[in-house]
Amino acid sequence: MGGCFFLNPPPPPPRGGAPPPPRGGGAPPRPRRGLGTRNTLNFWLFTGPFLIGLVIFVFVPIGWSIWLSFFDARFTVTPSHFVGFDNYTHMLSNSDFTGSLLTFTVFAAFIVPTTWALSLGLALLVHRLRFLRAFFRSVFFLPTACSYVAAALIWKMSIFNGVRFGLANTVVGWFGVENIAWVSNPSPPWYWLVIVTVRLWLQSGFYMILFLAALQNIPGELYEAAAIDGAKPGWQTFRHITLPQLRATSTAVILLLLIAAYQAFDEFYNIVSTRATWGQTPLMVLYKTALGASQDYGSGSAGAVILTVLICAVTLLQGRFMGFGRGEESR
Repeated sequence: MGGCFFLNPPPPPPRGGAPPPPRGGGAPPRPRRGLGTRNTLNFWLFTGPFLIGLVIFVFVPIGWSIWLSFFDARFTVTPSHFVGFDNYTHMLSNSDFTGSLLTFTVFAAFIVPTTWALSLGLALLVHRLRFLRAFFRSVFFLPTACSYVAAALIWKMSIFNGVRFGLANTVVGWFGVENIAWVSNPSPPWYWLVIVTVRLWLQSGFYMILFLAALQNIPGELYEAAAIDGAKPGWQTFRHITLPQLRATSTAVILLLLIAAYQAFDEFYNIVSTRATWGQTPLMVLYKTALGASQDYGSGSAGAVILTVLICAVTLLQGRFMGFGRGEESR
């Protein structure tokens, strides 16, 4: 009786390693027909709220602003008097608005390459560290989490406050320089120094992370091959290997910096007085036009459309020049 359990042992598996056929000789189970429908339903459940918010809070306001720019809209956002392109003509003949566009084209031409160079330099330094890399990466990235309003007020009221015992005047006083009214003096370059330094402090850490990620993706074999060919480490390796490999990231960084430069508002609004005629950003002029005493929403919307077209034109030209979306391998 003890051996009766082994009279009919199970058949051994096939030599090919395939699993044994199911008992009873039935066909393998077929995939359920509703699987694709369930995946589609899950997709819309996850993306639906985001798309609804995008339409309500982004696309509808953009379309409404474009429609509003062709009407005489004062103290109302539901006008009925069509004026055509009069609002665009009025904004293009407004010296404050055109002057702010010219000023910030010069500002963008300065702040964009400066931030790009500083971010890339920080990324190269952190990338070469052998210890405490995560610590320095966090330290340089931390200002990105700071509010632009808070940073602007610290720069204005603590560092560049213009009094004798302010930090900036204390430092320049070591070299025999008298107190400087950094913000109250309307003549450049003093207030530009305040704005540029706070903007560099706020933005460089974020773009450093982008460059650092790109540096970590460069194959080490390229540097080994360059060393075998006699390339010297330093500027020669950076120029012929590192910089070309960062072309796609550099293009994206410059595009983001250009857009951010023309959309600057918080630090300028808190550092530069809105009553001043110097250092006004395009958004500050549009803010006073649409939400000031006249509340001219039509002209403000027309100015917003003009600014959007200018940003698109500048970014497209820059992308055309550098090759938007292309890396070194597509050259």
